[in-house]
Amino acid sequence: MAELLMPKATAVWLIDNTTLTFDQIAAFCELHPLEVQGIADGEVAVGIRGLDPVANGQVNREEIQRCEEDSSQRLEAIGPVSEVPQRTRRARYTPVSKRQDRPNAISWLLKNYDELSDAQIGKLLGTTKATITAVRERTHWNTPNITPQDPLLLGICTEAELLDAVRKARARAERAAAREEKAAQAAAAAAAEAAAAASAAEPEPSPAQPVDDAPPAAAEAEPSDSGTPDPGMPGEGSGPAGELQPEAAD
Repeated sequence: MAELLMPKATAVWLIDNTTLTFDQIAAFCELHPLEVQGIADGEVAVGIRGLDPVANGQVNREEIQRCEEDSSQRLEAIGPVSEVPQRTRRARYTPVSKRQDRPNAISWLLKNYDELSDAQIGKLLGTTKATITAVRERTHWNTPNITPQDPLLLGICTEAELLDAVRKARARAERAAAREEKAAQAAAAAAAEAAAAASAAEPEPSPAQPVDDAPPAAAEAEPSDSGTPDPGMPGEGSGPAGELQPEAAD
């Protein structure tokens, strides 16, 4: 079945202008029957104006009448009169009156949200990486006049866009930190395994032989053979040289 241009708006019109059942409308608009019931009760799609699928060429009146007569039948769409435009990725458009403020906004983001990448800043402000680099390195031609200013106050980007970019940048930084921590843990585990393997490969030392801890006995000093008497000991030759000792009386 061809894709509808505005399913909820088409459902609003079918509820208001036909007697089709909720199941038939849900099948045609690719919605849940409870959602269609919520639209009928005024709880869903409040304020949405109905879109006539007959006028848009998505279905004809005879098809609607056929399904109104038999609730088991399902509507068959003819197809939209025009192709649904596809969004293309392109650079953000910045009004000419605000382009001169972009360097100030770049400086403010670099100062307050340094976790943002150059690609994110360029997408937020509609500028180029060369301009961001020039502002960061203070090589911009208007560097003396650049003053950090909030891009929200300048009207260059919205708060939701800025918060979304900051959230993505911080999530990216957390993932990088987790990867680094995991790599460090893996390296430490590998080093521990290598050390354990090296210690297991070393041969065990042989049992030590018993060693006598007693120091060798010192050699006893032998008396000197020089024959020189000790001057402090009495004996022969203790007197003066050539002095005769008195003989004992007979």
